[in-house]
Amino acid sequence: MTFRGRLVVTATVAVLVVVVLGSLATYLVAYNSLVGSVDVTLSGEARQLIPSLAINNICSPTTAGTCFQVVTSNGAVNPDDPQVLAIPDAVKSVATSSGSKSDLYFTTTVANTDVREIVTALPPGYQYRGNNGFVPLPNGGALQITTPLTGVNQELRHLALELWLIVLVGITVAVLLGLAVGRTVLRPLNNLTRTIEELAETTDMSERLDPGGPDELGRLRRAFNRLLAALDTSRESQRQLVLDASHELRTPLTSLRTNMEVARRLEELEPAERDVLIGDVITQLDELTTLVGDLAELARGEQPRITSEPIRLDLIVLEAVDAATTHGRSRGVTYEAQAAPTWVSGSSTRVERAVNNLLDNALKWSPDGGAVEVACSNGTLIVRDHGPGVDESDVDLIFDRFYRAPSARGRPGSGLGLAIVAQVARDEGGSVNVYRAEGGGAVFRFSLPEVPAPSDSPDED
Repeated sequence: MTFRGRLVVTATVAVLVVVVLGSLATYLVAYNSLVGSVDVTLSGEARQLIPSLAINNICSPTTAGTCFQVVTSNGAVNPDDPQVLAIPDAVKSVATSSGSKSDLYFTTTVANTDVREIVTALPPGYQYRGNNGFVPLPNGGALQITTPLTGVNQELRHLALELWLIVLVGITVAVLLGLAVGRTVLRPLNNLTRTIEELAETTDMSERLDPGGPDELGRLRRAFNRLLAALDTSRESQRQLVLDASHELRTPLTSLRTNMEVARRLEELEPAERDVLIGDVITQLDELTTLVGDLAELARGEQPRITSEPIRLDLIVLEAVDAATTHGRSRGVTYEAQAAPTWVSGSSTRVERAVNNLLDNALKWSPDGGAVEVACSNGTLIVRDHGPGVDESDVDLIFDRFYRAPSARGRPGSGLGLAIVAQVARDEGGSVNVYRAEGGGAVFRFSLPEVPAPSDSPDED
């Protein structure tokens, strides 16, 4: 069912419920009012008959007017008087109460005719004039008075018919109003849908919708504008990533192509020149492998977040320091590590990549024979090198993709290592910062959310 159809059905059902409940309430009020009026008439009739002592009546309970009889305390009619009304148990209960019970009203059916009846208790010692003279009631009794409800039922039938007509008219009006309201309410929504469909066809994410007013539709428009802005930003980021990657890949591919062209004349080269050529090719292939891995890591940041788990950051750091020490041995760079047990929340693979990138960055900027200071505790890794440090103008850009400071243009690297560190920190709910160290060099501070050690974790130092 369409939204318009649901709106019409909802409006119709709502109006139908209101009209039906209103009609039912009207009918009940009218019924109580009419029957109450009959009760007042019967009560007045009883008050007139009791003092007159003349309660000898031969009548039919289904004919117009009132019909009455006296019931003695034994629950029956005086044998000399005709019984014209039935005597149910409720009437006998009043008749045997010695005048203590209050008036009883009820509706019954006599010869397929609804009648209303009042039963009034007669006090002990009361006497009335029956068909053969006065009849004493030493123990009291009861006076039954009835009147047919023919007129009341006719009025109620007429009222019920009118109420049914009102219900039918209400349903018709509800359907018409539902259609009109649906057309009015859905017009701006239809316009919004057409605009969105046009945007989907043109794929122009720079377009924005009219923000609208403070109502729900305006809120939807503004939410969709935010979605368009996010998609535009994401697409622009992807486009920029592709452009930057193409630019970074061009240099090693060109160099690799040149070396391979030289390799065509491999037999003309001296053995030493061959070794240099092969070394250059291997180095360039390593750069390409690293660049592709970095691009894959950055692309992963656009995917759903990997589930985090408690990990030992200090153990990851110590393993990375051991590997970095091997790399730095050729230049005489040493690593001085201090690590205290600390548990953090994150993906172990991505955190290892970020830690390795920080240590590789420190090795790249450290002078030959220098030292890199590493400290890990309380969910934080601090890495300090003794290189030239970071210029103030580069602090806000150093974690951007493919950004390379002017002083780094001649050094190996793609400008993605620190961008990966920043992305891992952001995705895992942590942070990374860089400072100029006193006495020279740069200090990187990488922090992740610290968590308690799992209860089933082994004690490791």
